[in-house]
Amino acid sequence: MTEVDWEYVGGVADSVASSIARTWFIVEKDDVKQHILLNAYERRTTLEEHWEDSAFLYGFCRKIGNQYASAERDKRDLEDGQFFYTPKEARAALETFVYSDEELGALLGQRDDLLRARVTDSLMSARMDASLAMNRLPKDTQAALMKRYVFGLPAADDSERKAANRAVDALVRQMNRDLRKVTA
Repeated sequence: MTEVDWEYVGGVADSVASSIARTWFIVEKDDVKQHILLNAYERRTTLEEHWEDSAFLYGFCRKIGNQYASAERDKRDLEDGQFFYTPKEARAALETFVYSDEELGALLGQRDDLLRARVTDSLMSARMDASLAMNRLPKDTQAALMKRYVFGLPAADDSERKAANRAVDALVRQMNRDLRKVTA
């Protein structure tokens, strides 16, 4: 282990933060740099072993910076007062994937009771948005969603259940991003 040259790390963090701020209009360069350096300091034992490897240091800074920018965008999306999908709505949309459009249209208004409408126009919109968003997700995330929520297969273990929940969260984030692209 060697002593970390924080001035060098700061220079790499500054360079990466500039790049991220140009790509993600939602964040400022100084905020990204500060977040990267804070995480670098918190993980300094790992950094002490690898900081001289420029590829490692650049990748470390880029990953932390992108995570920060993504979290800031998600926070903004939740606070902007516009409609956003919830995980419950995404799961309901996924469960309709077993029906064709014609079958789902025939169900519209058929399964209602005095307390709620089970198939509504908003479910049809959510289904279309979920379908588009699914195509933008990684293949393993798509597979987890299809297995658990479309085909209804139970999770084999706790890690598979957690993976399915993370996949729903990823789907919701993508649905909300796509929704904002259309309305923005």
